[in-house]
Amino acid sequence: MEHKDLVREEFTRQAPGYADAPVIKDPLHLQKLLDQVKPDAAARVLEIATGPGHVALAFARVCREVIGVDLTEAPLKIAERMRAERGLANARFMQGDVEARLPFADGEFDVVICRFAVHHFEHPEKVIAEMSRLCRVGGAVAIEDLISSEHPERADYYNRYERLRDSSHTRALPLSELVRTIASVGLELVRFGSDGLMNPVERWLDAGFTPADKRAEALAMIERDLAEDLTGANPRRVDGELFFTHRTAIVVARKLKPRG
Repeated sequence: MEHKDLVREEFTRQAPGYADAPVIKDPLHLQKLLDQVKPDAAARVLEIATGPGHVALAFARVCREVIGVDLTEAPLKIAERMRAERGLANARFMQGDVEARLPFADGEFDVVICRFAVHHFEHPEKVIAEMSRLCRVGGAVAIEDLISSEHPERADYYNRYERLRDSSHTRALPLSELVRTIASVGLELVRFGSDGLMNPVERWLDAGFTPADKRAEALAMIERDLAEDLTGANPRRVDGELFFTHRTAIVVARKLKPRG
């Protein structure tokens, strides 16, 4: 199966639960992202991999126009339903593949944003280059995503149990690689922040509809991580329940004028 087919399969199945996940829809978390990006009221905004549209709709409250693009139809239907319920006429959603060239002109948007999706892309460098193409000179490109350890063996172990839980997961990048990739496509880092999101492991696996065999293997890997500190995800038990931490980063960059 092609990777994009895996993404469509996973996010068709996960769409309702993902749309309702606390960290995805939390107004305070969305406001934190808005505060980092600092969009102008007149801004045209593009969100790639919009999923159920929570980010796009948050930006639509404060910006002139927002377009959300996603590979998968099921979450887009949720996004459109929420848009209609909230009466936001300045937002719209469409299907598209950001690893291909999207049907927009160079520099068409003031802000281009992607949240919690880079770790699902086969070719994140292509995606970030496309985000840069679509952003005007002086505009903002913002990425929020999971990050992994700067030590390759620790990052590999962590990404292995993420892939067991969700086959569409490719790789959470180390922060240094994300920043280098951003710089390589004509963007300059202006702000960043990091955080940790505690996850109850059993509920995390439930939300991914993880098959029993892969679930058992992922649990065993996290238990070993708890005992041996193999990833930096800090597994721990709280009142007997197993948790681990998703480490995340928000990176905001400015589009530079091409030289020469």
